[in-house]
Amino acid sequence: MRLYEYEAKSILSQYEVPTPKGAVVASPQQAREATATLNLPVAVKAQVLLGGRGKASGILFADTAKEAEKAAEQLLNMQIRGTAVRKVLVEEKIRIRKELYFGITVDRLSRCYIAAASAAGGIDIEEVAAQSPEQIHKAKIKPQLGLRPFHARQLAKKMGYNGSQMVELAGIFEKLYRLGMDFDAEIVEVNPLAETPDGKFVAVDARLIIDDNALFRHPNLAKKRLEEPRDLSPREAEALRKGIDYVKLEGDIGVVGNGAGLVMATLDVLSFCGGKPANFLDLGGGASAERIATAIETVLSDPEVGVSFINILGGMTRCDEVARAVVEAKAKTGASKPVVVRLVGTNEEEGKRILREAGMSVFDSMEEAAERAVALSHKGAVE
Repeated sequence: MRLYEYEAKSILSQYEVPTPKGAVVASPQQAREATATLNLPVAVKAQVLLGGRGKASGILFADTAKEAEKAAEQLLNMQIRGTAVRKVLVEEKIRIRKELYFGITVDRLSRCYIAAASAAGGIDIEEVAAQSPEQIHKAKIKPQLGLRPFHARQLAKKMGYNGSQMVELAGIFEKLYRLGMDFDAEIVEVNPLAETPDGKFVAVDARLIIDDNALFRHPNLAKKRLEEPRDLSPREAEALRKGIDYVKLEGDIGVVGNGAGLVMATLDVLSFCGGKPANFLDLGGGASAERIATAIETVLSDPEVGVSFINILGGMTRCDEVARAVVEAKAKTGASKPVVVRLVGTNEEEGKRILREAGMSVFDSMEEAAERAVALSHKGAVE
């Protein structure tokens, strides 16, 4: 789950990480009113869940309340890489002597978190990482130890700081690590972490991504995830509200499977056969008939899907229940799109009988079923 900048900064403030004073607003008038409570000048920042906002003119500056109002109006009427701006953050503009970078993310190869820091932060940090990797200082964080004070001080020292500044900067690193662990974060990033002319440090921008699998530990965030689509498509958001693991892709072959590994394998086989999957949808193990029907309806109702491939290995999931759910879902949606089913496992003969009587193609082999689904998708494209 991606958090907006203002949400991330609110959490940073809870951990006493310095951030600019500001307010999030949804209209130009609110921006003008908010500016009256802040020290001028101010920054007016589009709130979108995308990187590269600064280079896309998503951050404007204002010296007066009227200018802030105009800036907010401009941002609220624009799109950044296809995403409409619905809120802006109005905050005091920080005087910056130097832009730094600090981030914590998961190093899956090493199976641990890794901290990265640089004295060359700002909007060009990607270019710095690509062209001058020696300017990015990293520290692997052992799960048993965490980010210890000496780790934080070493990073601050490598960035060129010593004395009280090193201690203060290291303290911010420790707080950001603790925040990340408390919130089950996949990414904690502050860029830029600004050094001000008086030698202090302020998180001018912040990025926070929470592991979706840990949202049950954060009910307030889970509630927001359900209430607001955020970075999800409308179909993905609706599937989420129904408790279905669904990700929209760009192809025309709808996919339903039971088990994430099986679904991933299905996507691979379809691609190998020359097809383009339209989605990832995992029923999970032991899905009820109602859940199965809802999942299949979600796929069949997608106008970009020309053919659906349902791939089931029935263990806890009964094949006859899957078959009935497929027939029910197709009848309910009124879809005339072809459905290809690979059905193996518990009560598979009964399941196959139900599907064949409904006029659907049923296979034992995933490869044969995938080839059939791809052939049908190509036939539809030609027609």
